[in-house]
Amino acid sequence: MFVMLLALLVSGIPLAFVTLLVALIFALGWFSPAVVPLITSRVYSFVSSFVFVSVPMFVLMAAILDRSGIARDLFDAMKVIGGRLRGGVAIQTIVVAVILAAMSGIIGGEVVLLGLVALPQMLRLGYDKHLAIGVVCAGGALGTMVPPSIVLIIYGLTANVSVGDLFTAAFIPGLMLAGFYVTYVLIRAYLNPALAPIPSEDEELPLSEKLRKFKGLIVPLAVVAGVLGSIYGGIASVTEASAVGVAGVLLSTILRGEFTLELLKGAALQTLQTVGMIVWIGIGASALVGVFNLMGGIKFVSALISGISDNPTIILLFMMLILFVLGMFLDWVGIALLTMPIFVPIIKSLGYDPVWFGVLFCMNMQVSFLSPPFGPAAFYLKSVAPPGISLATIFRSLLPFIAMQILAVAILIAAPWITGR
Repeated sequence: MFVMLLALLVSGIPLAFVTLLVALIFALGWFSPAVVPLITSRVYSFVSSFVFVSVPMFVLMAAILDRSGIARDLFDAMKVIGGRLRGGVAIQTIVVAVILAAMSGIIGGEVVLLGLVALPQMLRLGYDKHLAIGVVCAGGALGTMVPPSIVLIIYGLTANVSVGDLFTAAFIPGLMLAGFYVTYVLIRAYLNPALAPIPSEDEELPLSEKLRKFKGLIVPLAVVAGVLGSIYGGIASVTEASAVGVAGVLLSTILRGEFTLELLKGAALQTLQTVGMIVWIGIGASALVGVFNLMGGIKFVSALISGISDNPTIILLFMMLILFVLGMFLDWVGIALLTMPIFVPIIKSLGYDPVWFGVLFCMNMQVSFLSPPFGPAAFYLKSVAPPGISLATIFRSLLPFIAMQILAVAILIAAPWITGR
């Protein structure tokens, strides 16, 4: 099964269709057509989950943000706060990335937005290109960790744990990782001031101009407060909060005079495309794991992984290594849906908390967004980067940030209390 999966993936067929095809071949070949209804019922239970409704809502929110000027205004407002701090523009970019992540949690949209808004600004001011590229890619990928993260939602669906608990547990680790990035920028900037010059034209703005720019903070912070406040305050479920977020962003585009039917149509089409991909991968992976389970594969893999060592930490580290390697070649949706039905029962049997493991999984997926050869964040940035910036330059720029992400994974393993579990 694994060899066929690998061979078809190498041939260039999309993951969703590869998993579905392999599942059907082995269901019919190993068993009989009578087993197909079992697979379809498993697929149906995945795609009909109420929490899954929040995925298209958060994607739609990101798509509307992508088409409005909210992110640009947010960046302008942060420039006023940053003032004449060395490395200030890079730090502003990270703060804006955290706020954008807390609004929608879509990684691709964030990297592209920051690549269009922040990267040209940093390069124009004379920032080191490696530092600027790393900040944009790593900051944009924070949507994986900062709630409302779609990675956490998919993990919650797959592992059958509360998405609200996952959001609460991931909040501090997400901010911790952003803090690592800010500390790294400050240290690099003060050790070598040439890497992050202070803008010479950054004259003191009059109070009226500062207040005008601060208006750019109102809408994003209101949306964040509406989404996360309603979840943590127990007012709304994750699904309901996602609808609140879409309503907030739509209302803001109307108030700003940016709303058009063309904007809504483009955002809806982008949402259909993204969610269609997630659903198809979900269908294929659910079918494959279902057949794999029927064949006794999960018992075999569980015995194999558990037999590596009597030490639970060694088994956990081995799982992290598998996820790290898979992250170099596969999309996070596929990794979550293919591995979590196998890993989570093992984690529970070892006495670990599945919510904590979910945060650990998300932190590991942070690495997968940046790691070569198929780090998606690098390709997203390449699509909007200036012509002189190659993929090799982008990947080289990401190495220190990958090291910080691996450090964050190690800290979460050593100190699970950070997640509040």
